Parts: sequence; C-alpha cells; structure tokens
Amino acid sequence: MENIQNFQILWFILIGILFLGYSLLDGFDLGIGTLLPFLGKKKEEKDILINSIGPFWDGNEVWLITGAGALFAAFPQAYATAFSGFYPAMLLVLLALIFRAVSLEFRANDEARTGLWEIFFIAGSCLAALLFGVALGNVIYGVPLDNKMEFAGNFLTLLRPVPLLFGITGFAAILLQGASYAVLKTEGELRQRSFQALNILLWVNAATASIYFIVMAFNFRPLLENPLFYAAILITLLGLAEIFFSWKTKNDNALFWKSSLSFAGLWLAAGAAHFPNLIKAINDPNLSITIFNGSTSLYTLKIMSVIALVGMPIVVGYTVFVYRVFKGKTAADHY
Repeated sequence: MENIQNFQILWFILIGILFLGYSLLDGFDLGIGTLLPFLGKKKEEKDILINSIGPFWDGNEVWLITGAGALFAAFPQAYATAFSGFYPAMLLVLLALIFRAVSLEFRANDEARTGLWEIFFIAGSCLAALLFGVALGNVIYGVPLDNKMEFAGNFLTLLRPVPLLFGITGFAAILLQGASYAVLKTEGELRQRSFQALNILLWVNAATASIYFIVMAFNFRPLLENPLFYAAILITLLGLAEIFFSWKTKNDNALFWKSSLSFAGLWLAAGAAHFPNLIKAINDPNLSITIFNGSTSLYTLKIMSVIALVGMPIVVGYTVFVYRVFKGKTAADHY
C-alpha cells in the first residue's frame, strides 16, 4: 500500500509541474493576445507582437495536452468527473483555443478582414486565460458531487465568488507574463508601452495575489500550519518585488523569469491547499476524489513513471532548444 501511495503522490506533483509549465509558457502568449490592442497601436507593432509568439504558441500547448493526458492515465476518475462536469466551460475553452489558432493563420493571409481575425485572436486569448483559472478554482474550492462522484451542479455553480477570484488572479498573472515577455521581445515605443503596461499590471498582481492568499487562508484553515503556504507567499512577493526593481532600472533581461517566479508561488499555494484532493466535494468531503481513491493501478503508475523519466527531459530539452534558437528581439517580418 505504501508503494502505490508514493507513486500517487509522485504523479500529483508531476501533473502539477506539467500544468505549471503550461501556465508559464502558454501564459505569456495568451497574455500577448489579450494585451494586443493596448500595446500595438499600429499594424506593424501588432505584427511584431504576434511574430514574437509565432515559433512558440503551438509548442506551448503541448504542455496542456501532456498534462491532461497524464491526468487521464494516472487519475481517470478525476479526469472523467472534471471533463464531463465542466463540459460547458471546457467547450468554451476549446472553442477559444480553436478560434485563436485559426485567427493567427487567417490574419496573415486574409488582409481584407485583418481586424476581424484580430478580434477573434484577442477574444480567444482573453476567454481561455480567464476560464482556466476559474476551472482550477472550482476544482480546489470544491463542487457538489453525487454518490457516484459525478458533478451534481450546473454552469452557474462554476461562477461562485471564490472560483472567480482564482480566475481573476490567474488572469492578472497571465497578463503580467505577457507584458514581461513583450518587454523582452520588443524595442522602441512598443517596448516603452510594454513597460508602462508592466508597471500597471505589477500593482494589479500585488492586489489580486494579496486577496488570493487571504481568501485561501480563510477558506483552507489547515494552510496556516503548512510551511509550503508561507513559502508560496514569499516566492510570489519576491517575484513581484524583483519585477519592481527591474522596472525601475528598465532592465528587461530577467523580467520574464521574475514574473514566472511570482506565478509559480500562486501555483504552490494552490497545490498546498488542494493536496491530496483532485476534485473536492463541497457538499460532503467523503465524496471527494483524491489521489488515493481516484488513481489507476500501481502497474500503470509504474509504467507511466518510466515513460515520464524518458519523455519529460525530452520535452524540457526541446522547449529550451526552441527558446534559444528564437531568442532576441522580434521584427515585423521575422516569422
């Protein structure tokens, strides 16, 4: 029994890392998409912003696919409950990602309707960025489950204040990722405008993160005795403080990594609050799907661990390689 529990805990951590990787990497291109009308005032500037994410956005989504696949293989009960119960929200996310991807291609080749495709790109980025956080908030805060561990609520159940706070906090963090990445990849007036957006979003994130931690401490009292919660607060505040000092000196080289650090702190707090749950039953804690009652067999977890031992370094290595190849400032005709 102890052996399988070790693997269950391992896969809770690994899936968390995969979703964290997705939020950090796809987060900046979702942020760029949402900030596009505020940063890019001319078509050439919008071209630069879109080209800056061109080599990366589809590869970034591999982390989401891998995370969802790992969740399905390691914890099939949680996967089934989440994707069936949150079906309307998941469908909206899927449509947002589809229209967002399609809009990039059509914008480049359908000049007569460039503005329309930009609207689809912006709306798809904004909607996906917000709904991912709301979905995570519902999973952690809890949803009503029946005796079969199936979702017993409706679409309005997903729109409660605490899950919406998760969504807004994640959305703000994604915008900060986008602004910090825009500073890294642009020059001139566009870079200066990105710095201005970064300054505003820094204070927005300081406010949303503070409310997020207070609400979590109030709703998840065991966190007050968990050192990981205090580490999460420290990591987030450290990242935001480092961004402030880099902004003051107009140093753009490390802004993206500092933004990622503050984002990682939010994830660490969520993981500390959620463990060992996968989907919390707000109506009856005994109905909650946990890593212990919702996992697959020990054999499957072992096979998956071997695959992860080989596959995850390849994914990480490929990601590092791509970002090194396409590093530096972006021009309007780069991609």
